[in-house]
Amino acid sequence: MPVNNHIAARADEIAAWRQDFHRHPELMYDLPRTSGTVAELLRAFGCDEVATGLGGTGVVAVVHGREPGRMIGLRADMDALPILERTGAAYASQTPGRMHACGHDGHTAMLLGAARHLAETRAFAGTAVLIFQPAEEGGAGAKAMMDDGLFSRFPVDEVYGMHNLPGLEVGRFAMRPGAIMASADHIDITVEGRGAHAARPNQGVDVVLAGAAIVTALQQVVSRNVDPLHSAVVSICMFHAGEADNVLPPVAKLGGTARSLDPQVRLHLRERVREVAQGVAAAYGATATVEFSEGYPVTSNHADQTAFAAEVAREIAGGAAVDPVAPPLMAAEDFAFMLEAKPGAYIFIGNGPSAGLHHPQYDFADGAIAYGASYWVRLVERALPL
Repeated sequence: MPVNNHIAARADEIAAWRQDFHRHPELMYDLPRTSGTVAELLRAFGCDEVATGLGGTGVVAVVHGREPGRMIGLRADMDALPILERTGAAYASQTPGRMHACGHDGHTAMLLGAARHLAETRAFAGTAVLIFQPAEEGGAGAKAMMDDGLFSRFPVDEVYGMHNLPGLEVGRFAMRPGAIMASADHIDITVEGRGAHAARPNQGVDVVLAGAAIVTALQQVVSRNVDPLHSAVVSICMFHAGEADNVLPPVAKLGGTARSLDPQVRLHLRERVREVAQGVAAAYGATATVEFSEGYPVTSNHADQTAFAAEVAREIAGGAAVDPVAPPLMAAEDFAFMLEAKPGAYIFIGNGPSAGLHHPQYDFADGAIAYGASYWVRLVERALPL
């Protein structure tokens, strides 16, 4: 079964929803217009239940098939990013400093298109639960919805997610069993020394020098402390110290991220970053306090559900257009929390030669809509056959 003809005929309308979301981006949990529009459309489609307010502004719709059966969940994220858009699109963001730079507008629109088709046809036995989630971009909206009773109220047997991928041709899909995206922890380092006049550095303890040495040393944690066959990243991305060019400041603050595809590597990174930062600081006569804030866990696909997702994708795009063992990404994704609670799979759909995710010139490829919405529909029909 190729792209659903009925959905393809409506692709322009679904794209219009997407472009409307794009014009009006909202951040994190503050999604009154986006979640309100989603709920209004779902009710208009005739979904059997539309619940709002889960995890703050999450929306969940329920569509029952023609016969009873199992329950599966499909998830899309809704939030945008605090980035100034530079696409020049006719439907560009109308709110300066905010834009849909990760394609969540497209994810939401594709799941809405699938919801309408499922509500109209109901060609399955069981229940489809359509999850529209806030705050994927750093706010752990998936966990917030779960903490608010998502899976106790809607006890799905499996859950599936999908994200667009720039560089992958439109009409193609990619996935892999096991770790497909990395864990992400936040690193905060405070280096304390002794301030002094810049002309007399010997009377102080230079935290800028110590901090610079810490940054350099931390780049060796992965290359010399992590098994070469494992993947890890340590990046220090912020360095703040001082207010004048002739004063050695007493304090410097560094911030960054540690990422890995393995929970044991994740723990090892925490240990080594702390030990290295503190040891290097001491060598310069300073002290370093290292704090880790736990972010998203590894996004780890379940083998059976990933194989099933690949089968469905092949029906939509053809066998040659599906990569079932794609390389993982070191970006992070809060769908990981859902996969810790339920079996399921997270896959990528091609976005073509667009700018990268989180780039001010990124835009979701509307040509992917028919493929994505068709995938959702066929996944429900295959997972819940009549």
